[in-house]
Amino acid sequence: MQLQCSNQRCGESLPRDFAAFDCPKCGDLLELSCNGFRPDPLQLRALWRDRRLSNDPADRSGVWRFREFLPDYSVEQIVSLGEGNTPLIAGNKTAAFAGLSNLRFKHLGWNPTGSFKDLGMTVAVTEAHARGAKVVACASTGNTAASMAAYAARAGIAARVYLPKGRLSAAKVAQSLDYGAEIVEVEGNFDQALAMMTEQKSSSEYFLNSINPFRVEGQKTTIFELMEQLDWNPPDFIVVPGGNLGNSSAFGKALRELSAAGLIDRVPRLVIVQARGANALVKTLAAGSGELETVVDPKTCASAISIGAPRSWRKALTALNFTKGNVLDVSDEEILEAKSVIGLDGIGCEPASATTLAGIRRLRRTGEIGERDRVVAVLTGHVLKDPDIILKTHSERLAAEVSA
Repeated sequence: MQLQCSNQRCGESLPRDFAAFDCPKCGDLLELSCNGFRPDPLQLRALWRDRRLSNDPADRSGVWRFREFLPDYSVEQIVSLGEGNTPLIAGNKTAAFAGLSNLRFKHLGWNPTGSFKDLGMTVAVTEAHARGAKVVACASTGNTAASMAAYAARAGIAARVYLPKGRLSAAKVAQSLDYGAEIVEVEGNFDQALAMMTEQKSSSEYFLNSINPFRVEGQKTTIFELMEQLDWNPPDFIVVPGGNLGNSSAFGKALRELSAAGLIDRVPRLVIVQARGANALVKTLAAGSGELETVVDPKTCASAISIGAPRSWRKALTALNFTKGNVLDVSDEEILEAKSVIGLDGIGCEPASATTLAGIRRLRRTGEIGERDRVVAVLTGHVLKDPDIILKTHSERLAAEVSA
């Protein structure tokens, strides 16, 4: 694998160990390329299936099991916590709420630290370890920090996280502390925390935000695993929350690679759902200027996607164009209603994940999604990531039960 510019009109190629994440020629983000890899689809599917029965940790990982499409490392270099292998779940109440007969949830909150970030961190921290990094750093709305801290601890690397002060779930901050990370609290929002991290960068630090192309490689395996769970019969729609848009970009990259390799015979439509108070991609498409329309002070109950200037917006647009997809925003009221319904099916998720069900319901009402369409909603975080929201939402019920 080598690095190349994600802007296809640029096409700049660079060695895999290039230090920066931006293209030196045009400034767009870099990504890893496996162009020219043409496997036998049937043999590869059989190999991946057989690895599920192996006792080898790399084979058992839901990320490293698909290592033919990942950067190459020795077994000794791989930093893993047994990520991946997350369930695909159907629910009666959620299906009725959305108006669908075939709705399932890919629940990434079942990963080791409770979010999809683990899928990217296993590859990114492995790369940091291989490079001999002494410190890894990230700015975060909580989940990235928790995941990075855990994988860094596993690798024996120091972790430094930049968090917007007073804007995060205490549960997420507690995770980072428990895994031994150094916490730097920043007055302001995520975008300001990211700016401070960049300004204070030292030569010993290796950045692990979603602009890091090695993180994208791990996160794309969600789609590999999903297609395997569906017997390689793609759904009509895959719906994902949109924050910094690294995950959306990873999904688009996975679908391009699987299609090019002949592992899927058609491409599902990708739908990105943003919170209305942090809807930079929605605003950008509406403006049509070709430049990012930022949200200066994003505010939403879905703190995991409360990002006003997503770095991966161009890559997300590439994913939408390739899949003939769509992006929309939903209100906090819609998010919390959808979250409650997901809970009533015994599934549960953090608020950002519930944007998917809220968005699906909207698109079902407008007719863009049909009643018989096969739809997969991606839940990105565990229900326990933000318990304060749950208690606040159900405060009236709690008060009634106490008084009774």
